[in-house]
Amino acid sequence: MHKTIDSDRLNQQIAFITAIDALKEIIRRTSIVSGSRLENTAEHSWHAAMSAVILQEYAEEPVDVFRVAQMLLVHDIVEILAGDTFIYDTENGATQETRERSAADQLFGMLPTDQAILFRQLWDEFESLETPESRFGKSIDRLMPLLLNYANGGISWKENGINDRMVATVNARIKPGSTLLWEYADLLRLQSVEKGFLDSHLGDD
Repeated sequence: MHKTIDSDRLNQQIAFITAIDALKEIIRRTSIVSGSRLENTAEHSWHAAMSAVILQEYAEEPVDVFRVAQMLLVHDIVEILAGDTFIYDTENGATQETRERSAADQLFGMLPTDQAILFRQLWDEFESLETPESRFGKSIDRLMPLLLNYANGGISWKENGINDRMVATVNARIKPGSTLLWEYADLLRLQSVEKGFLDSHLGDD
């Protein structure tokens, strides 16, 4: 049976797809592995989703990896309006939730109602950390900057004055979703100090 197009629905979907191209313009603080430039948020979202698929066997609990990947692709779309909040920026971090919730309302509201509800549910689930999928997704999200910094010699750590204690605090957020990946991340942190990629100063965060 030949399907007919609901032009209003398709127009809404295309408008959203076009709008989220702006995610490619949101620049993060982490350099890519080559060190030649900073990554953008669209690249981070893709890299995290791909990593979740590859590393799913290390999840603390069995997960629906398709849902994890969906959350990782959706959760940072809000940065188009809210901007990227550097994980170590406590000042902007204080308003992050408010800014991102407002952005989620506006951006996901562009979609047809059923998809708007689905995307908002995925975004809310990721933020809640109440499911195995959201906890594993958060683990992967937190692991990615560490992997890039370790691979490029700690470029963004050095440029932003990040020290060992600060990285250890952020790494702790990996553990609820994957003890094994947290242990691996902590090993990389210690090796980063030994290699001179990361300042060992244990002062205030």
